[in-house]
Amino acid sequence: MKRAAVGFRVHSGWSALVAVSLDKNKPIVLRRQRVHLIKTFSYTFRQPYHTGKRMGFADAAAFIAGVRTEAEELACAALRAMDGELKERGYQLERAALLLASGRPLPELQKILQSHALIHTADGELFREALRTASTRCGLRVISTIERELLERGAEVFSLRKPVVLRRATELGKGFGAPWTQDQKFATLAAWLALSGSPDRRRKSQPVARA
Repeated sequence: MKRAAVGFRVHSGWSALVAVSLDKNKPIVLRRQRVHLIKTFSYTFRQPYHTGKRMGFADAAAFIAGVRTEAEELACAALRAMDGELKERGYQLERAALLLASGRPLPELQKILQSHALIHTADGELFREALRTASTRCGLRVISTIERELLERGAEVFSLRKPVVLRRATELGKGFGAPWTQDQKFATLAAWLALSGSPDRRRKSQPVARA
């Protein structure tokens, strides 16, 4: 089977997902979709730390943990479905590429809930961490890239100028139509970068894990 990777660009409560493979060392887009990471797509669940701030500490901790668990399960389900579809087409899903914010590590929950800036950061990080954990559970190697460094990293690895890297990502979406926004372009580039390293030999005989 041919190797494939999925790239994520995460938002509060959902993520753009693009599956990429290589054909003669050139990237091809296999699939793109929008993955919801919460069942009830409302502000309450999309912004769990904002919601938690209005609760008592114990209730906030339980609520946020519940949202995180739900996000992880939904991400796992999306990855398993993607894996099954790609296998039918002759591709082995090996890697997951996650774009990161460039913020500092978060403190404990009590301090987060006391800072509006940290609450914003924590809401985004919750869904990134859910995707990271889900990808690992599904047997994928997770490759992380700081988003603001993505084009520079692509230019370095692919020996292209940054505008050319972005143009390539734009051209790869021509066959899919809208939406092909920065979400899909950056997820594509992240997945392409994830495939640029050595193959994961340990993944050859390991299917995506089923819970």
